Amino acid sequence: MAAGGVGTSAAVTATEPGPLDAPERRQLDVIRRWGTVGALLMVVGSLGAGAAPVFSPLPGTPVLGLFVRMPSVAIGLVWTGVFMIVSAWLWLARFVRPGRVRLATRSQVDRTLLMWTMPLVFALPMFSRDVYSYLAQSEIAARGQDPYALGPATALGVEHPLTMNVPNIWRETPAPYGPLFLAGGRVIAMLTGDHVLPGVFLHRLLALVGLAMIVWALPRLARRFGVPPVGALWLGALNPLVLFHIVIGVHNDGLAIGLMLVGLELALRKMPVVKRGAAPPPVTREELLWVVLGATMIVMGAMVKIPAMLALGFLGVMVARRLGARFSDLVRAAAFMTVVAAAVTALVCLGTGYGFGWTSTLNVATTVKSWMSPPTALGYLAGGLGITLSLGNHTEATIALARILGQAVSVAIVVTLLWKSFRGRIKAVNGLGAGLGAVLVLGPVLQPWYVLWAALPLATAVVAKRFRGFAMTTSAFIAIILPPTGSTFDGRAYVVPQAVTGAVITFVVCVLVARKQLYPLMRRDPLPPTSDYR
Repeated sequence: MAAGGVGTSAAVTATEPGPLDAPERRQLDVIRRWGTVGALLMVVGSLGAGAAPVFSPLPGTPVLGLFVRMPSVAIGLVWTGVFMIVSAWLWLARFVRPGRVRLATRSQVDRTLLMWTMPLVFALPMFSRDVYSYLAQSEIAARGQDPYALGPATALGVEHPLTMNVPNIWRETPAPYGPLFLAGGRVIAMLTGDHVLPGVFLHRLLALVGLAMIVWALPRLARRFGVPPVGALWLGALNPLVLFHIVIGVHNDGLAIGLMLVGLELALRKMPVVKRGAAPPPVTREELLWVVLGATMIVMGAMVKIPAMLALGFLGVMVARRLGARFSDLVRAAAFMTVVAAAVTALVCLGTGYGFGWTSTLNVATTVKSWMSPPTALGYLAGGLGITLSLGNHTEATIALARILGQAVSVAIVVTLLWKSFRGRIKAVNGLGAGLGAVLVLGPVLQPWYVLWAALPLATAVVAKRFRGFAMTTSAFIAIILPPTGSTFDGRAYVVPQAVTGAVITFVVCVLVARKQLYPLMRRDPLPPTSDYR
């Protein structure tokens, strides 16, 4: 198939891989149990290490309240669970690797995901306090006020229980999320009112809806682009960053990515493969309806978080190639996608009653100046150099300039990827993943879970060993380094080294106790990859 093709492709290997043999199934059971124990440890540790609400019932609760008074122990338990889940995920990689003679089945991977996810549903939020901003913004919407004009402190009052849980930096800022997400949050606020924990749980269920869409779309897209579905699920849905930041952290990125991936799959459902040099068949009404439906889902994802809109551009490229890959086809496809985007955006904005106020709050997150963002870090370095050379403190100006340059570079990268996808030099879905990665990495703000925007689309179309190794290493590293509390330690910096030291010791002891069962997993996989896996 041509690099820019969009239909169902040939299998990665000449023959279908077989199921795991008996020893491998026993090893898979060990991996599952190891990860499940890690998930249970994270749930228990979240009682003292999680981003608990200000008025938490835990301190006065017998037994459970002990973890609140032992933060080092609680955080150590969470980090032990993190080590166990990440190591289990890394061991699982051998049984889903493209080109392997025997692969885990879809049902085996699904059961593994279920075993690791179910305990985490009942954990307190960790790694971030964003869900409390969701609750406050949803309550503002439920009261009939404009969440795009008022922050929680202004709309609800500083003493309101929902406002008190919002980090100080976000208490005065309006909502930066799309109207579709706030419409869902408004329903949750109407059901839960000022009750924090039920609100958190319902928002987590909304995040799980996003996860379910990811699980539905990933294997279908992967099969379409020649990647083993179980490999895509492993790198995507089972990724520790998904478990930690979508399930536990309750970030709405999961819902936006899920809608985006479902939209791509629906749009490509009836789209045939057009071989290079061949005349394209006429577009049928059924095919057109599926494209419109898929594009609509993508725009709905953008109405949760705007980066999903980029997928519409790459879908337009695939449509243009379907029409014949002429420049005029690209113009027609771009116009068609523009009309769909405008129509669906207007329908959502007017239907939810929020109008287009969300467009004025897209830059709210830029108030955060984090070293994790390369342009922001470059701006800090330039400003610091100016101070060192006695040129004055121009840090704010250098940060602003670096961010503008970063965004300009990301636009150039995206345009280049769109053109290469249109010319058939790369798969469009690969261009989408790389483009999202460029936009977010070079953007003014970068959060650990933003990696998923690039990793999940790429998981459906890339089988290269180097990419999967890089994605695996990056995901594992980011999953391990982020503290679970979702906030600073208020002068108690000693808690982190104590917790990490205890977690490392505990993890090593667990490995030693289970070394007989784990030893086969630590050896190199003896089955050689095929030539397609490079």
